[in-house]
Amino acid sequence: SFTLSVTTPITSPGVRREGDQIIAAKSGILRHRPPVTYWIDNNQRRYVPVVEEFVIGIVTGKPSMDVYRVDIGGSMPAALSYLNFEGATKRNRPSVQVGDTIYGQLIVASKDMEPEMTCVTVAGKANGMGVLEDGLTFQSSLGLCRELLVAESPILAAYGKRFRFEITVGANGRIWLKSPSVSQTIALCNSLDSAGMLSTEQLE
Repeated sequence: SFTLSVTTPITSPGVRREGDQIIAAKSGILRHRPPVTYWIDNNQRRYVPVVEEFVIGIVTGKPSMDVYRVDIGGSMPAALSYLNFEGATKRNRPSVQVGDTIYGQLIVASKDMEPEMTCVTVAGKANGMGVLEDGLTFQSSLGLCRELLVAESPILAAYGKRFRFEITVGANGRIWLKSPSVSQTIALCNSLDSAGMLSTEQLE
């Protein structure tokens, strides 16, 4: 453990606050990105669902007319009702196929229950959720994805200065990326997957 100012915000995976000390909550390599971001890098890839987190999943089946099964990288697939899409009704069903990539939010997550997800806000709007078309989805570490999800991520800021691309990051370790060309998309995915190991200076 080590000591920091009690006002220092720590929200990174693998560490927890105990008073003015930061304690490692799992084994791995301690990483630091200035000014006050610390996390434990242990290449964890198995996702544990958490309510209200945004995830990227793959539709694996439709066991009934009303529900899709979505692989979110956890111990069991998530259920997604066809009504949990913007504008969906019994007569106006969403066009979702097995193999589609879905971006949504978890609304039920418990070790004793099947996860459930939605692709609409409480106001019934998609707000960017739903089927992710084109682009490329790849699996990365949970630590990197959480670092990309922080406000004003230095990694995304550095890439945004040099490249044009669209990106969606799931808290479950999956990243969807789209750029003007297939070759650039593949190159960006490969580069981004290792970006979490770089210092701020190396990113610049």
